[in-house]
Amino acid sequence: MLNYYQILILALIQGACELLPVSSSAHVAVAEKLMGVDPSSPEMTMLLVMLHTGTMFAVLGYFWRHWKRHYFSPPGKLKTFLVQIVWATACTVLVGYGLKEVIEKVFMRGVPHAEVEDLFGNLPLIAGALAAVGVLIIVAGLREGKSPRHTEVQPAHACWIGVVQGICLPFRGFSRSGSTISTGLLLGLPRRQLEEFSFALAVVITPLAIGKEALRLIHEHAFSGNSSVLRLFVPGLVGMVFSFVAGLLALDLLTRWLEGGRWKFFGYYCLLAAAGVLAIHFTRM
Repeated sequence: MLNYYQILILALIQGACELLPVSSSAHVAVAEKLMGVDPSSPEMTMLLVMLHTGTMFAVLGYFWRHWKRHYFSPPGKLKTFLVQIVWATACTVLVGYGLKEVIEKVFMRGVPHAEVEDLFGNLPLIAGALAAVGVLIIVAGLREGKSPRHTEVQPAHACWIGVVQGICLPFRGFSRSGSTISTGLLLGLPRRQLEEFSFALAVVITPLAIGKEALRLIHEHAFSGNSSVLRLFVPGLVGMVFSFVAGLLALDLLTRWLEGGRWKFFGYYCLLAAAGVLAIHFTRM
């Protein structure tokens, strides 16, 4: 188990990076490696999901007023907004589950009890995902000077954003916010609406991830004979508080940079981070 000093570090990294398009999971995975813990263990994946929960509450606190003004008050707007969220989430689940099955049944064939979470500590894979999302962010950022071609998120836009979000799920390093907002920019959607839509999707998908990892954790410890599963949730609850605070600060920075035309700089950072992850991998071999 991690001590609380290590949990504080991971929570601050998670909270700061989750809501910036630089992949919190990649940064946390590298930090876990440097701390000498197994990022693919049920305890670590559960801790990461609990830290995600802290940032989810940060998203709710930060965007709630904007969602109420833009989607709850105008007649019919809330229904349209919810339909787009459900449609995008359905695409995410289909693509994410399909990728998980392909990875486990094809690419991990022959590995006993193969789970996609076993790849969460693979630094070269994380570096590749960081580089891929970095390129996507840069390409999308170069379009920032152009006027949006659409004023609202349409079903086709929601579908594409959901599909891209589904691709992110099995890969640490492929930033969810970076890829979904970049996809929307390439589709010609306005920045503010993209930011609100992307993080509304995060609020929906996070509880599903929490449930999945909670079941995995309970199943793992049921077989190991450990009956005090609840004590494993306590470190995650402590981390939630710290990731919540860091998340609020990160959202303020993200909004200013996105609306200030500096989106592509996040992409440059991802490319540098990918190189750094590879350097850590080769120096630790």
